[in-house]
Amino acid sequence: MSLTRRRTAAALLALPLALGATPALAHGGGGGGGGRPRPRTLHIAGDSTAAQKYADAAPETGWGMALPFFLGRSLDVANHAVNGRSSKSFIDEGRLTALLDGVRPGDLVLIQFGHNDEKTEDPTRGTDPYTTYQQYLRQYVEGARARRAEPVLITPVERRRFAEDGTAKPTHGEYPAAMRALASEEGVTLLDVQALSLARWQQLGPAGTLPYFNWLEPGESPNHPDGKQDNTHFRPDGAVEVARTTARALLDTRTLSPRDLRRLDEPVPGSWITWPQA
Repeated sequence: MSLTRRRTAAALLALPLALGATPALAHGGGGGGGGRPRPRTLHIAGDSTAAQKYADAAPETGWGMALPFFLGRSLDVANHAVNGRSSKSFIDEGRLTALLDGVRPGDLVLIQFGHNDEKTEDPTRGTDPYTTYQQYLRQYVEGARARRAEPVLITPVERRRFAEDGTAKPTHGEYPAAMRALASEEGVTLLDVQALSLARWQQLGPAGTLPYFNWLEPGESPNHPDGKQDNTHFRPDGAVEVARTTARALLDTRTLSPRDLRRLDEPVPGSWITWPQA
C-alpha cells in the first residue's frame, strides 16, 4: 500500500473517535476542560424565601442556600433570588436578563414567586393571579426555552399560619392555582411546593414548626437583640426542609435523575449553613 493510501486509511479509522468526542468538548465550553462535560446549573429566580442571606441577616436562611446539599457534583446552583422581589419587579429591575445571560443549554431555571406578587397595593410589585402574574411568568418560561434550558415553575412555599384548631392555613390566595394552570397550559414542569410545604407544616403542627421559621428569643441572636417573630422566613432547619422538598420534587417529576441527587433521606444539620459577609 502506498504512503498516501496508508495515511488516508488511518484518517478514516480515526474519524468516528473524533466525532464521538465533539459533543463532550462542546459541553465543556471549549478547551481547558479536558473534554469533560461542564456541570449543569440550576438558576433560581425568586424572592427572600429562596435568597442568599449574609452575616448581618443570620440566622435567616433562604432555601436556595441549602439546595446544594442535595445535589450531586454534576450540578451547580446560581441563586439569583432577591429579597422583596415579585415576578414583575424581578423583570423590571433587569434581573431576569442578567440571569438568562448565564443560562446554557441543558440548564434548569427554577421560578418561584408569589409572596410579593400578593402585595397588590404596591404598583412596583403587585400582580393579578390570572392576568399579569401569568404574563410575567411566561417571560421566564420563554427566556429559558429560548436558551434550550428547562423552565421549572415552583409554587410559593407556605408561611407558618395555623387556625385555632391547629390546622395549617394556606396564605397565597389564587397565585398557586394560577401557576398550576399556567404550567398545564404551557407544558412546563411544576413543583407544587405550596401544597407540599402546607402538608409538612400540618404534620409538624404549630409548636413543631417554630424551629423552622425565624422565631428568636430576645438575646438569641446579635442581629435581633429584642427577638423576632417571623412566620415567612426560615432558620437553617427550615431552609434545609424546603430544599429537600424541592429536590425530591425534582426527582418525582423526573426533572433530575437519582444520580443527580444525594442525601434525600439522610440528616442534613442546619449547622452546615454559613452566612458570608455582605
